[in-house]
Amino acid sequence: MKEKSRKAQIQDLVTAAMCMAAGIILPFFTGQIPEIGKMLLPMQFPVFICGLICGWQYGGIVGFILPLLRFALFAVPPMPNGIALAFEQAAYGIICGYLYNRSKWHCIVAVYRSLIAAMLGGRVIWVIARLVLLGLTGNAFTWKIFMAEAFVSAFPGIVLQLVLIPALMVALNKAGFVHFHKKRKAEKAGCDSEC
Repeated sequence: MKEKSRKAQIQDLVTAAMCMAAGIILPFFTGQIPEIGKMLLPMQFPVFICGLICGWQYGGIVGFILPLLRFALFAVPPMPNGIALAFEQAAYGIICGYLYNRSKWHCIVAVYRSLIAAMLGGRVIWVIARLVLLGLTGNAFTWKIFMAEAFVSAFPGIVLQLVLIPALMVALNKAGFVHFHKKRKAEKAGCDSEC
């Protein structure tokens, strides 16, 4: 695998820092009403974007640090839930970035595949982290709690992510900031369409 140029590394660092800043700021728009924040999932947007643009390493780091940094600065999200959230968001950034980078071509279909796989994988990691943390505190974690917190209450945020993140990637592609492209493998296989 080709190493990134110094310019590309600096661009990734700056983009990751901007995603981190966005992850700190976005929850303020929904922070006054915690129920709305749980539904819209504002901290997850920059993590997915970072994973897609900068790669799985940056996405994982930003995803893990973001909830812990917000707790250190503003005492939210509350602990120990913030620890489970850190592992969940790290999984989002890692899975999304890894799958997108490994896809045969970078296009809107690859974005959707990466997002959906990351959403499912991140929630599995969240469940494991919650089970461990709640096991240590002696509390129970039921299937009903998992479904309510991971999917039912988060449904509006999931829909927003599936609409806004691909739209943003298309806009960034048109602006020349990211490039949808086919890798040579896909070209050799005869994939001429741009997804």
